[in-house]
Amino acid sequence: MQVSQDTSIYSEAPLQLLLFVDERLKSRPQVQRISNYLKELQATYDFELQTIDVGKQPYLAEHFKLVATPALIKIQPEPRQILAGSNIITQLKIWWPRWQTSVETYLKLHQDNTGQQDKNITKNTPQESVEFLRASSIRSVAVSAELIRLSDEIFRLKQEKEKLQEQLLFKDRVIAMLAHDLRNPLTAVAIAIDTLKSDYNVENGRFSRLSPKMTIHLFKQSRSQVQAINRMITDLLQAGHGKDREFPIQPQKLGVGQLCLDIIEELRDRYTNKSLTLEKDIPQDLPDVYADPERIRQVLINLLDNAIKYTPTSGRINISVLHRTTQKIQCSISDTGPGIPESKREQIFENRFRLERDEKQDGYGIGLSLCQRIIQAHFGRIWVDSVPNEGASFHFTLPVYPN
Repeated sequence: MQVSQDTSIYSEAPLQLLLFVDERLKSRPQVQRISNYLKELQATYDFELQTIDVGKQPYLAEHFKLVATPALIKIQPEPRQILAGSNIITQLKIWWPRWQTSVETYLKLHQDNTGQQDKNITKNTPQESVEFLRASSIRSVAVSAELIRLSDEIFRLKQEKEKLQEQLLFKDRVIAMLAHDLRNPLTAVAIAIDTLKSDYNVENGRFSRLSPKMTIHLFKQSRSQVQAINRMITDLLQAGHGKDREFPIQPQKLGVGQLCLDIIEELRDRYTNKSLTLEKDIPQDLPDVYADPERIRQVLINLLDNAIKYTPTSGRINISVLHRTTQKIQCSISDTGPGIPESKREQIFENRFRLERDEKQDGYGIGLSLCQRIIQAHFGRIWVDSVPNEGASFHFTLPVYPN
């Protein structure tokens, strides 16, 4: 039975009780015993009892600051009193005579006060006093519960508003940055294609001045830049799915060592252009892993791309794969860049988080967040070790393919 503001529920009973219950199977026998005992009392003394399911009206439970159910609350006459625990009936037997006495005293005081306030008005009858007390009390409870409910709803709407504002700001920021970031790879592709086109002889189907080595280099450069553009778009689309949705993967038997070598070759132009030394420790006898090839490719490219971006010219990058246990392998990518402050090592995996020093760097603050989501979807772990000004080491684990 729900507390209502409808005056039709008001009775002449001055004693008002609320019985709070829940749907737990364990509590049902106790609730039934309490209800039966209260019915016995109602047979000899008129009082109002309302049973409230905390699952349907949690605001009332919050209003009365209940920490356990079942609970029996005397809301009228004041002062309010709460009986809770496993011995509610025993407590009620003790307090019942006192509650009856408090009702008689309260009614008498109310009638006396009413008479003093307005001697020209006919003195209220006992029934009118009771109805006034009951209406004010029940309305107070109902209004308080409604205020709590509305307050929670306002808080929820504020959170949704802030989330939408954040998404709009992120969208505007991404559009601006995407326009900037796409310009470089698109320009590189355009230059490579224009060079190939201007040197190509349609009549004999050959390049006039470009050597075969340079021709292959330009084709590889174009392909590499197109893949970079594709990665940007893929990362942005996946970041838009949010953290609260399931991250889809299609795991299969995968040779992660060979995948690492393929990606190193794919990004060769990028790290050689900065004169970076790339060292690798990838054993040939590594076991296969159980993982989604495209997703793990994303992780490796993101981590290696960051290492190249933040390692200064002539610096060093190390890629290693370790057969850690019979169940897991560990991949590590280390650099000699500026490192990650200790206080930020957890935050860098949050969606759209960027260090202050990176505000002028290309990127959207979503790469590491995507890496974490991918690795967690594989039941792995990703973390970073770092020494300020001496570099950072990113590690992640993957499950070994079952034999």
